[in-house]
Amino acid sequence: MALDLATVPGVGAMDTTHLVALAAALGWASGLRLYAVVLITGLVGYADWVQLPPGLALLEHPLVLGAAGIMAVMEFLADKVPWVDSVWDSVHTLIRIPAGALLAAGVFGGIDAPAWQMVAALMGGTLAATAHVAKATTRAAVNTSPEPFSNWGLSLLDDLAVPAMLWLAWAHPVVFFVVLAVVLVAMVALIVMLFKVVKRVFAGWRARWAMS
Repeated sequence: MALDLATVPGVGAMDTTHLVALAAALGWASGLRLYAVVLITGLVGYADWVQLPPGLALLEHPLVLGAAGIMAVMEFLADKVPWVDSVWDSVHTLIRIPAGALLAAGVFGGIDAPAWQMVAALMGGTLAATAHVAKATTRAAVNTSPEPFSNWGLSLLDDLAVPAMLWLAWAHPVVFFVVLAVVLVAMVALIVMLFKVVKRVFAGWRARWAMS
């Protein structure tokens, strides 16, 4: 069911497709780079490059921007160090997923549409969980290799993917949904494949430790 957005401040120029795409992008990207998502979204709103929905206006607050900026730098650096990135991912399992749900629901905040907020929260949390598990599993598998270049390459790919997907959701929502579908299929396939690899590697390590 389409929403009547014409009279809602901040979303009058957007349709339901744009809002759902933005919610999906915020949820998915939060599973990779939560603090960068908050920082980028808040900055583009603060700079008046885009008019954020009223439920996301809090992201423009200088205090939120400052905290998100500090945490984004910390995450950027931690994500470049093998095994430190895996520890960071483990700690953020309890943060990224609910935050992704909250940000996605915030797209419909300030709009009299509680059902849409609930759907967006479920979608955002699910997408954040999928992206987070795929990222954490991939990094754990890559970290079994002694060279750091694969880790750096994957980390930089995440750095680029987050702003690219946010922009695509805002500028070309239909294209975004197509790209997101392809990415999700690839992520699920990676999770299944790499989970088996990681499980075998750690089983081998436990066997060696038991023999020593």
